[in-house]
Amino acid sequence: MTQRTQAQRLQVATNLYRFIEDKVLPGTGIASADFWKGFDAIAHELGPKNAALLAERDRLQLEMDAWHKANPGPIKNMKAYRAFLEKTGYLVPVPDEVHSDTANVDAELAVQAGPQLVVPILNARYALNAANARWGSLYDALYGTDALPEDKGATKVGADGKSYNPKRGAKVIEYARHVLDRVAPLAKGSHVDSTAYTVEGGKLKVVLKDGGKFCLADPHKFVGYQGSAAAPSAVLLRNNGIHIEIQFDRSTPIGRTDAAGVSDLLVEAALSTILDLEDSVAVVDADDKVLAYDNWLGILKGTLTEEVNKGGKTFVRRLNAGRVYKVPPAKRSACGRSCLFVRNVT
Repeated sequence: MTQRTQAQRLQVATNLYRFIEDKVLPGTGIASADFWKGFDAIAHELGPKNAALLAERDRLQLEMDAWHKANPGPIKNMKAYRAFLEKTGYLVPVPDEVHSDTANVDAELAVQAGPQLVVPILNARYALNAANARWGSLYDALYGTDALPEDKGATKVGADGKSYNPKRGAKVIEYARHVLDRVAPLAKGSHVDSTAYTVEGGKLKVVLKDGGKFCLADPHKFVGYQGSAAAPSAVLLRNNGIHIEIQFDRSTPIGRTDAAGVSDLLVEAALSTILDLEDSVAVVDADDKVLAYDNWLGILKGTLTEEVNKGGKTFVRRLNAGRVYKVPPAKRSACGRSCLFVRNVT
């Protein structure tokens, strides 16, 4: 039997009560007595309303079940079926006018379309992976998937059956350069022939192997950079609202063999993520809820970590930090994590 603790007029599962007392309230400036008094008032105000809504849902379900049992198979008379749905209250008249004003809505929800993940919040590793999936390596995606064919010796593994294959790596780099040509073309020439990237007068300039130096065809696609203007460690571009980061690092195996020192291209991927309590998992009892809320609290505080063992190596996974770029004459920040939702269970 679940142990419970009295809080105002509520009987709260003791582990949930202790979680609120020991982890949630400290640092909020809200006294324990004030929190439970307020929560008690909310529960008693909304409890009856929620019960009425659930009863209404049950009524609608019973009426629909009865109708479909009496009218099995595909619906033959859609007009009669619609009349039935209107009579039961499942369908209601369209309002004459609806007006809604919103403010301070995240761009990922209001204006920018992009991929969305769904992840069970009970698994800290999955939650961290999803939050960090805002950015992903285009090189890794091209190399390790079937986005590029494995013909002409461009297999995913080398001749020994396990090591890196330079032939496939070359195809990945060439393909990625053509991606840059599509999303941020140069005023003249191609990123394929780039040997250096610099920032001059607040504009991105690309040096080509023939010695030419050209800006982007659309200079506004250059957002910012990291490192020095003469030799950036990263350059941030934007196309249709989605960011792409060119990374430079000649100390890496890829960067040292690249004419421009490009070591990777990072692209924005999962702009938003649903941390799920009700679909991919069923978080219904106190133990599950405490685990779910604890993971969510760790994400809110930026303290959630998980020890991961992969390929015989152990490391700690944590939330990515925000990304900061220089944008003459100031700085610009970009989200390092996916915009997170919580889908709760009723």
